[in-house]
Amino acid sequence: MDQSVAIQETLAEREYCIMAVQGVLCEGDSRESRLLGLVRYSPERGVQEHALFLYTHRRMAITGDDVSLDQIVPVSRDFTLEEVFPDGELYILGSDVTVQLDTAELSLIFQLPFGSHTRTFLQEVARACPGGSQSDNLRPDGKGLLVDQSFRGQDKPESLLTRQNKSKSEITDMVRSSTITVSDKAHILSMQKFGLRDTIVKLRLVQKEEDYTYIQNFRFFVGTYNVNGQSPKECLQPWLSHGIQAPDVYCVGFQELDLSKEAFFFHDTPKEEEWFKAVSESLHPDAKYAKVKLIRLVGIMLLLYVKQEHAAHISEVEAETVGTGIMGRMGNKGGVAIRFQFHNTSICIVNSHLAAHTEEYERRNQDYKDICSRMQFCQVDPSLPPLTISKHDVILWLGDLNYRIEELDVEKVKKLIEEKAFQTLYAYDQLKTQVAAKAVFEGFTEGKLTFQPTYKYDTGSDKWDTSEKCRAPAWCDRILWKGKNITQLSYQSHMALKTSDHKPVSSVFDIGVKVINEELYRKTLEEIVRSLDKMENANIPSVSLSKQEFFFQNVKYMQLQVESFTIQNGQVPCQFEFINKPDEKSYCKQWLNANPSRGFLLPDSAIEIELELFVNKTMATKLNSGEDKLEDILVLHLDRGKDYFLSVSGNYLPSCFGSPLHTLCYMREPILNLPLETIRQLTLMPLRTEDDGSQMEIPKELQMMVDYLYRKAIQQEDLFQQPGLRLEFEHIRDCLDTGTNDTLETLSASNHSIAEALLLFLESLPEPVICYSAYYNCLECSGNYTASKQVISTLPTFHKNVFHYLMVFLQELLKNSAKNHLDENILASIFGSLLLRNPAGHQKLETAEKKAQEFIRQFLYNSP
Repeated sequence: MDQSVAIQETLAEREYCIMAVQGVLCEGDSRESRLLGLVRYSPERGVQEHALFLYTHRRMAITGDDVSLDQIVPVSRDFTLEEVFPDGELYILGSDVTVQLDTAELSLIFQLPFGSHTRTFLQEVARACPGGSQSDNLRPDGKGLLVDQSFRGQDKPESLLTRQNKSKSEITDMVRSSTITVSDKAHILSMQKFGLRDTIVKLRLVQKEEDYTYIQNFRFFVGTYNVNGQSPKECLQPWLSHGIQAPDVYCVGFQELDLSKEAFFFHDTPKEEEWFKAVSESLHPDAKYAKVKLIRLVGIMLLLYVKQEHAAHISEVEAETVGTGIMGRMGNKGGVAIRFQFHNTSICIVNSHLAAHTEEYERRNQDYKDICSRMQFCQVDPSLPPLTISKHDVILWLGDLNYRIEELDVEKVKKLIEEKAFQTLYAYDQLKTQVAAKAVFEGFTEGKLTFQPTYKYDTGSDKWDTSEKCRAPAWCDRILWKGKNITQLSYQSHMALKTSDHKPVSSVFDIGVKVINEELYRKTLEEIVRSLDKMENANIPSVSLSKQEFFFQNVKYMQLQVESFTIQNGQVPCQFEFINKPDEKSYCKQWLNANPSRGFLLPDSAIEIELELFVNKTMATKLNSGEDKLEDILVLHLDRGKDYFLSVSGNYLPSCFGSPLHTLCYMREPILNLPLETIRQLTLMPLRTEDDGSQMEIPKELQMMVDYLYRKAIQQEDLFQQPGLRLEFEHIRDCLDTGTNDTLETLSASNHSIAEALLLFLESLPEPVICYSAYYNCLECSGNYTASKQVISTLPTFHKNVFHYLMVFLQELLKNSAKNHLDENILASIFGSLLLRNPAGHQKLETAEKKAQEFIRQFLYNSP
């Protein structure tokens, strides 16, 4: 996720965040998360300046409200950034990189995630340094500025590759085998005289891979454990290492690492270190292991270890997260993944926690599809498009998938378990049913379930759930795989562990990995180079496009539309890319995206390009008002060839989502019943402090959703915490944009979908409920209820009415907290970030988030 967008919202005029990376600030034994942003200041006159802006943040930075500025470090003459190695720590190609930032005033140590994103960030820092450039990254004082820590395909001065506490020969030994993989070997052809030949060679080598590789089996341990928010209370060896040979690779996943409200909304948790330590101490005693990667999203954590002797064969490590919680913002549900190259085989490990509750199998299916579509990994070669989960040789998927057993009552389920009739019970398993229907995990395999369900037990025992809800047993915790040369040796649960209401599950695999035969590799490489020598570089590439004009019909708010076309290449290899038009910052408008936007084509090959059109809150208002139109020209550029022009257009159906509050109050008819010119005029109408009596007190669309929730969902458990279904949101949006006051009554949408639609409606307002002009006053008086009421009284009438209306509704929810499990802290956190938003371009106060929550909290337990 690009967190530079959040930083940009905090910056002043003429300040621009070039790039951001999330890291960990290390001070002694302390570890604190920090967001590092490289910011450029461009004065009207004079030389541009750069600085590192360091931000604290308690959750993934999506908006400016999620970050607080900690300090600014100017990138000046005395600025250096060097990679360091703690004493005694094993270097693993692909592990997190430790860097030391030094200036005359301070010295800081950061751990940054391994991968191309960090590498690119450090390269940008190098360019920003006085005298820095792509070809000259040495500091004036002779120190090496870290621009790349992966030793791959770079022609850099020796001094740049110096590592503290390690000699160059030692490190070369550690990474020797990694440097003979396909993507690495080709770098020897990247010298100037070859031009684009390295790219051609890489593709040819992939095509001929079977000529120079052989299959070697390695043992993988895969484990998953939902720990129900508990700290480790018992040794994990019965799960991780008892009764098995020492694995070559460990993939260990957790869910519900921390169930506290702080962990639910924010980033940090002490449970991460507790469980990491517990796992590290319980790995197989017959081998030494090194951690390659740890990735966590709220309570979902994935750990990857390898035997030390395999460290040099691990490369191209990337890790990503996808939250599928409400509004895609909360990571209480979702997935984390680590991908890497092991010898010459690409492997992707996914740990997911899907939606809960028996009836929510469609939501689980949607979570799975969201993880698959949104999980993207940067490649070592930045000219190549991101990798998705499916683009790997081996995929191992583990986690609390939460699929239940249906159509049987609790007692029948328990009776079949007692009889060990697991295959009879398996016939009623939701995951089995959904896989058979090709709704999820298409192409994946799961081993035979020979163990009893792993959920739900009384904590500390092997007894089934005796709580009031008396949950039916289910195989929630699963491990599946996809790929060739994979043999499952075991698939079992571990009843000995009693810390959680789940039992851990493990599976051991023998996985055939492609290993390079160096002699055959050299022969293949020489053949490819000889064939390329015959190719004339002067040849001009040429392609044909299957389509050059695209029209998207009836585009709706937050509803993806896709059109595709094919690029067919001729007889000359070519590199293509969509390029920016003059005076434009991007190759396309915000609502459009080309996937892939660049790539490489061998002779006579073809590629399909998808044009994706998606309108969100940042674009909807201008489309409603006519200030922007669905019209754009894409320029497809061929390296050493000509440009092709693609025309993209469409018609947008205006929506209440993205419309100003006061505009909606003047719309007594649904928005799609009004002429476009009327919508345009009302959208552009200035905000008035007082009404003139010709409009509604609050938007009818808001009233419809709140009234529905008040009557039907006031006691709904997990309201505003569990997402709805995307298809249901689309139906709700259409009802609001086309219907009348009774439309929602006939809609078969879940309470969670209506609740999420309400939050999305508030988020989409171009001017928030509490106007930007009142933002700082609200923060200043957040501890004074009388003063806070006074600020609200100064809001324009429509905004004031909506605020009071929402507060009364939230107070009613709190009266039913015994049933819905909501409290003032949850509601203040959710609605504080929606009703109080930091004005764009303004620097955010360090305590803004807490003050915004406190401001809303005052109105939740006080009468209006």
